Amino acid sequence: MAVAPKPRPGVLDIEAYVPGEAHVPGGLKPIKLSSNETPLGPSPHAVEAFRTAATELERYPDGQATELRHAIARRFGLDANRIVCGAGSDELISLIAHAYLGPGDEGLFTEHGFLLYRIVVLAAGATPVVVPEKDLKADVDAILAHVTPRTRVVFLANPNNPTGTYLPIDEVRRLRAGLPDDALLVLDAAYAEYVRRNDYEAGLELVATTENTVMTRTFSKIFGLAGLRIGWAYCPAAVADALNRIRGPFNLSTPAIAAGAAAMGDWSHVEAAIAHNEEWSPWLTAEIEKLGLRVTPSVANFLLIHFPAEAGRDAAACDAFLKERGIILRRVSGYGLPGALRLTVGTADENRKVRDALAAFVGAAG
Repeated sequence: MAVAPKPRPGVLDIEAYVPGEAHVPGGLKPIKLSSNETPLGPSPHAVEAFRTAATELERYPDGQATELRHAIARRFGLDANRIVCGAGSDELISLIAHAYLGPGDEGLFTEHGFLLYRIVVLAAGATPVVVPEKDLKADVDAILAHVTPRTRVVFLANPNNPTGTYLPIDEVRRLRAGLPDDALLVLDAAYAEYVRRNDYEAGLELVATTENTVMTRTFSKIFGLAGLRIGWAYCPAAVADALNRIRGPFNLSTPAIAAGAAAMGDWSHVEAAIAHNEEWSPWLTAEIEKLGLRVTPSVANFLLIHFPAEAGRDAAACDAFLKERGIILRRVSGYGLPGALRLTVGTADENRKVRDALAAFVGAAG
């Protein structure tokens, strides 16, 4: 009898990533607040660039994503040669793992960090090392205490998803200084544009001044281009060279390159998204806390809501209650947070509806 080929060690230990849900029963049109998508949609300039690019779909895309890399470089004052673009920051994180991790190596990440980190570490044949957090926040001392001679990559989501917490730049610098020189620090700054704190930096300066730090960013959140899968990394020259050697030769489509470049040039649209979040995130936090529910303070475009560990009042019960009303939040049990739901800041109407639905749940459960 034929025997199926076996994947490399570690692959079958991976639990596949489960994205936020997008459908509800009963044929209702969902209010989808499960994936941290922007309620403002993409820039009109990005949409127009996408449509224009559709007239040349028979041509291969620019394998260097030149237009996009230069648009990013102009916006942030960077060296375009040190920018690597990918199909979302997910692909770039995966490429980093494949370039720098292998059997016998360790990849570190915090206990409530992005689920993809564990996946890419195992896929590379390396050992995942999970570091405890302190009050749902990355702890530099704990990370450094888990470093061993086998540590090759440390992944830090800053701000973190799903908690919405962040490390000030001084703590990130302390982390970098405490890591071995041959350990790559990957700063996953997918939500950086939303942060309005004076002590926060996404990591551009650290990348510019060290040879062992990488920062990844995405167009899927504030830029509203999740459906196109566009990400970018700013790297030391040697890291950029390594990633370019192993990435797919045409890993971004022509429409993605064009739309991303146009979106990067329309900063007024980004500022509108920031202003919307600055208005509604505090409003939602205050309204939900009035209901007696605890909300983790967030600097991103989502809130982590904690529920009592009581049947009929817990996170699972609330999730079911909201879905019956067409509202989808994100279960975060896979992140080790079974008692919480993650809520994306939506449109004004969506925010009011989810507040009213949560009030109805609390009232009914009480």
